[in-house]
Amino acid sequence: MAINIRCQKCTADIKLTSKKCSKCGAPVPKNKKYRVIVRLNGKRITKTVNNLELAREIEGKLKVDNARGEFDVKKKGPAVSLQEFWDKKYLPWMKENKKSWYVDQCNFNKHISPALGKKALDQITQFDIEGFVLSLKKERNKLGKPFSAATIKHQLILLNRILNIALQWGDFAGQNPCKRVDKPKLNNTIVAYLSDDEITSLVNVLNEWPDLIPAAIIRFALFTGVRRSEIFKLEWRDIDADRQTVTLRDPKGILDQVLPLSPQAMEVLENVPREFDTPFIFYSTNGAKRATIRHTWTKIKEAAGLPKSFRFHDLRHNYASHLVSNGVSLYAVQALLTHKDEIGRAHV
Repeated sequence: MAINIRCQKCTADIKLTSKKCSKCGAPVPKNKKYRVIVRLNGKRITKTVNNLELAREIEGKLKVDNARGEFDVKKKGPAVSLQEFWDKKYLPWMKENKKSWYVDQCNFNKHISPALGKKALDQITQFDIEGFVLSLKKERNKLGKPFSAATIKHQLILLNRILNIALQWGDFAGQNPCKRVDKPKLNNTIVAYLSDDEITSLVNVLNEWPDLIPAAIIRFALFTGVRRSEIFKLEWRDIDADRQTVTLRDPKGILDQVLPLSPQAMEVLENVPREFDTPFIFYSTNGAKRATIRHTWTKIKEAAGLPKSFRFHDLRHNYASHLVSNGVSLYAVQALLTHKDEIGRAHV
């Protein structure tokens, strides 16, 4: 068994300690490729990789396989594919243990399965995952734009979680190859906030906006800091007009929460049109539960002259910042936001 550097000029093998190729004299390149060479049962097997650590791991695995053959060690059956593990084990388990399982399902079906679904769990390597990340960087979303670093990072987090669970359940042995893959770095310290003039401009546009429901959604988010997904599923039964409160049922990761509503938020609710016999406050077509506001939000931002980088979710950060700047304690803001991890980011 041996690990050599592969000469990129003549493809000959160079010893790890050599500085140039003994066959053609070319210097050892900076971007080295390593070739693992081993003979198993009379057959010569070679593997070429870009990382010395990975080459040594492959060599170690081949040594173990060789020892098993030599001493007639009984081998386990082949590991199932990533797709089979997802379908038969992970997805059913996730449906019982994670509220937002459908988001993971969409990400797996769209990104991970086409790239890695057919590979056996114990055959997924760091090289495979690096290639998966590279392909995501080259792809475009449905708007024709490159996938963001956050989107790519989410795929790696999901894949890492799947492989960790597979290891825990004994579906394959070894190490999780995701641990050696660097995740894209995000700039989470930059959060957009609206100035007083920008808030005034936004409110003025909302007052004149012809589509009343999307305008009411944005106004309600501005005055409450409630997440978009929570706003979409709000029903009239969740509002206590006498106490001026709203109940968020089964919000993200916690139990039901009852939050106070400001006079401005109550005014939004009082002016929501009720055109359909529907339980939803901020309904969509024919009274159905709303699924998106993206297109209208973009138009309203442009009309109000808001920065393109300002996201709908930043209304939540803006609300938290406004509370803190008006003397509300961080503990109280945490309770109002119903999410302890967002306090630090909301007041950077």
